[in-house]
Order: sequence, then structure tokens, then C-alpha cells
Amino acid sequence: MKLLYIIGIQAYTLLIRIFSLFNPKAKLFIKGRKNIFTSIAQKVDPAEKHIWFHFASLGEFEQGRPVLEKLKALYPSKKIVVTFFSPSGYEIRKNYAFADVFYLPMDTAANAKRFITGINPEMAIFTKYEFWHFYFKELKNRGIPLYVISGIFRENQAFFKWYGGFYRNILKSVTYFFVQNKESEDLLKSIGLHHVSISGDTRFDRVYENAQSPKQLSIVESFIGSAPTIVCGSTWPEDEKILSALPQQYPNWKFIIAPHEIHESHIESIEKQFSVGSIRFSVFGAEPKALNAQYQTLIIDNIGMLSALYQYGKLAYIGGGFGTGIHNTLEAAAFGLPVIFGPKYDKFQEAKDLIAIGAAKSISSTGELIDTFNAFANHQQAADAARKYVDNKKGATDQIISVIMKSNRP
Repeated sequence: MKLLYIIGIQAYTLLIRIFSLFNPKAKLFIKGRKNIFTSIAQKVDPAEKHIWFHFASLGEFEQGRPVLEKLKALYPSKKIVVTFFSPSGYEIRKNYAFADVFYLPMDTAANAKRFITGINPEMAIFTKYEFWHFYFKELKNRGIPLYVISGIFRENQAFFKWYGGFYRNILKSVTYFFVQNKESEDLLKSIGLHHVSISGDTRFDRVYENAQSPKQLSIVESFIGSAPTIVCGSTWPEDEKILSALPQQYPNWKFIIAPHEIHESHIESIEKQFSVGSIRFSVFGAEPKALNAQYQTLIIDNIGMLSALYQYGKLAYIGGGFGTGIHNTLEAAAFGLPVIFGPKYDKFQEAKDLIAIGAAKSISSTGELIDTFNAFANHQQAADAARKYVDNKKGATDQIISVIMKSNRP
């Protein structure tokens, strides 16, 4: 199985190199790792101890961010190294003020040894998932504590199958698991891993903090005026096709579309579907205020604003539910927005919870979207339930920090 893992890593790297010839994300993936060890050597002093945080992508960064920033607040002189696997995380957070930020070199024995030597970590903290054999083994061999925070496990994962011995051994390198639910705790204990506790999801702390002091966006405020607004976050073409029926149905509402991908062809596709009264964010700011009323749909053609946009909404639609799975529902719920999303949400406990308390609904068609829109448009009880759900779930960060501090004094 180890040989297959090594072959898989090599095959993945080769495929990414091929895709990089015509795919912008793949190109960034390869370019960002070019001369990576030279870059690390220039920025990181291996004579100093560091705290290493790894994130798969931007969503995991926001999830683990409260723990990172709490540790930094407690130990301001400590050096922190952040790594990302995905360009969508690195490219947005590469200038993050509290850490030196890099792409994670591919998981090989040589890379793991060289990388860990280069950053000299006193502990490593991985958020939610990404379990790398050689990195984990190298940390264990050197006696460096490794924590997984906001972990979540499912019975159908290879760790819990008869053929999953190799993958179970990867998990054995983890010093301690902080998991989101009892199912994850029980699954880990079923394979002999008892260094685990249910801490919940650190995303609740992050979205709660964001909702308490969101960044004000004057251009968005000018756009919506006093009109009720639905914020459609992380949308994909399948979502936009259904959403495009709403503006004509609800002429008194404003619509904010923040797509997951902002490349030109996608923005142009949204403009065609929302052809009446739509305008790009980058253009709207230069428009005379007297013309503001003629625009009903604002298309966000940049990355990084979404978490602040929800403060202006009365409802939220979260994209991804017609593809591989929905995106972050909690950012909207923290502001007290009832949430609507597509049918693929089964892997997301918070989505199930929000539906159970009447703060969210899943839809599969335009007709269901309109019915749900009508049901939620003036539903204060749903709004209150969403906000209360987030408020009651916060606190994972303090629990994680408490355990880490008992075992390590950074």
C-alpha cells in the first residue's frame, strides 16, 4: 500500500504539471512550489522554534484561524509557519500578517525531512483533514507533537475499512485529535485511537467573531439602500441558473451574487443570466449615485469580501449544492440569515442542524427555490434560530488551546 501511495503522489504531480499548461490553478500549484526550499531558507530561521499550521485551502484556514491567532496573542514572540496545499488558500493569504506562508511541498520522504528541518517546528497543527504519510512519520520520528483540530471522520473512509491498515498507521502519528462530533470520536476509538476529545468546530468561533465586527463596505451599502437583500455566496453555474429566476419575481429585492470562481468567462455568464439591472462590483463604485436605483443585482468580481457581505442580507443562498457539496453556511447563519442551498449537503453536519431547527432549507428546482424564498423572506423565527445556533456552538478554540497548553508551553 505504501508503494501505491508513492505512485499516487507521483501520478498526481505529473497530472498537475500537464494541467498547468492550460489551467490557471494548476499553473499556480506548480509555480508556487518552484524553488520552495530556497524561499523557506530565505524567510525562516531554522535555529528558532516555530509553530506549524497546515491548511488544505482557504476554508480550512478560516476554520483554524481562531486557534492560530489565540496562540499568537498568548505568545506574541512565537514564530508561526503556515502552509497550504491549494492555490485558492495560498494566493489569498500569502501576505497574512501573523505567519510566514508557503505552499506545502509534495509528500515525499525527502521533502518531509528537508521541510521539517527547515522550519524546525515545536508542534504541528492540521485543520480538519489532510493526512500526509511522510510528513506525519517525520514529525513522529522527531518527537514533535501533532494535533488535528476540528477533525471529522465518516465510516466510509479508508481508515475504517479492512484494507485501511496503511491509512490507520498515518493516524497513529497524531498526538491528539480534537473532533467535531461523537461519531468521529467513536470511529477513532474503534481503531484503537483514544487520544481524542469532542471539542466542536472552530469555525463557529471564527464566524461569531466576524459577525461581531464585520468590515463595512460603503459601495455595497450604497447599492442596497433600504431594500431587502439576498446574498448568494460561493455560487456555481448550476446555482446561478436557478437563481436567475428570482429578480423578476421580486423586483423590490436586491441580489448580491458572489461566485466561487471569478474568471472572466464566468462573470460574463452571470451577466447574461442576470441581464436586466445587473452590474459588477468593480464598475458600480464609479457609477453616479443617482443611477444606483436602476441596478438590482450586484456581481462581486473579486475574492475575499463574502464573509462581510452577509451583514447586509436578509436571506442567504449558499452555492455548491448542485456539485460536490455546499460551501460555508455558518458565515451567513452567524448574522442571523436563514439559509437556502442545493441538495448535496449530506456531508455537512451544520447544514443538517440548521434544517432541523428551521433555519435552513434544501432545494432542488426553481419552483422549490421560489417557495422557500417566500417562506423565509419575513421569517424572524428562522433568523433568530440561525444566530442562536452559532452562538451556542462557539467555544472550541478555548478548549483546544487549554489542552495544547497543558502539554506544551510554547
